Amino acid sequence: MKAEPAVQRRLLELAKVDAELSRLAHRRRTLPELAEIAELEQELRAKKDALVSVQTSASDLDREVVRQEREIDSVRTRTDKDRTAMASGTVGAKQLTELQHELESLQRRQNALEDDLLELMERREALDLDAQRTGAEVDKVTEQLEHAGRRRDEALKDIDTTQARREQDRTELAPKFPEPLVKLYERVRAQRGIGAALLRSRRCGACHLDLDRSTVSEIKTMPEDEIVQCENCNAILVRTMESGL
Repeated sequence: MKAEPAVQRRLLELAKVDAELSRLAHRRRTLPELAEIAELEQELRAKKDALVSVQTSASDLDREVVRQEREIDSVRTRTDKDRTAMASGTVGAKQLTELQHELESLQRRQNALEDDLLELMERREALDLDAQRTGAEVDKVTEQLEHAGRRRDEALKDIDTTQARREQDRTELAPKFPEPLVKLYERVRAQRGIGAALLRSRRCGACHLDLDRSTVSEIKTMPEDEIVQCENCNAILVRTMESGL
């Protein structure tokens, strides 16, 4: 394949544009903010799960407190009934003794229930503190996530702007080359990532390997308009005064 030396040199401009487009694509995939956001999202899920767990435990305790209070009220109601019966003066000595024993038993029961209720209230208060702390952690991570999202969006906007410019450059450059040359360039670029590179000091600018002496001697004999490809990576080698031929 043949192409004017000036056309070949212009391939370096296209390769430069494509190299920047590749760097932009890599940057888009590897933005630090993406990893940061993924980590923060995982942390936020864990914090929210912890908050739900605390809130669920608090709800369970609330139900237990209500049940305990109802039982205490039931004991108090029974105590009041017994005391009313004792004060009425209508019960016999035996029944009076039984009521006194029952009152003592009810008092012990009430004391035990009230102690249990106090413990439940203390546990509930501790859960409130846990919920407040965990809620604050959720808010903090949410704020960090929003901040990272804004930084990601700003970085992507910058990448989009630069990419649009380079794609425009490419759109303007590509039609300036013969179709067979463009097809060769695109095929090599699809396979190796770099379609054309400068041959500098007998070294390929794409794979950065030195050409052997026999290859260099062969290239020296080729016409200037002959397309030369690297024997190692197949990239189109553009010859200039820097090629060392």
